[in-house]
Amino acid sequence: MQKATIQLETLTCPSCLLKIENATKNLQGVQKESVQVLFNSSKVTLNFDEEIINLEKIEQAIATLGYVVKKSQVKAL
Repeated sequence: MQKATIQLETLTCPSCLLKIENATKNLQGVQKESVQVLFNSSKVTLNFDEEIINLEKIEQAIATLGYVVKKSQVKAL
């Protein structure tokens, strides 16, 4: 299991938060209850199983919604 912290460009509305939250929770391999989208700091934190999904696929799911991923960090749990 890995923990990802993904820094996005500034989020401008609360509905952005819900879109990102729903998109990441629906990804196979992401631990649903771990997903947190922090509106004020424009960060997403989540845990994922690296044997099922990788960070690039998570970033791609966010980018597909139209949000720019600035940088990401991953730590082993």
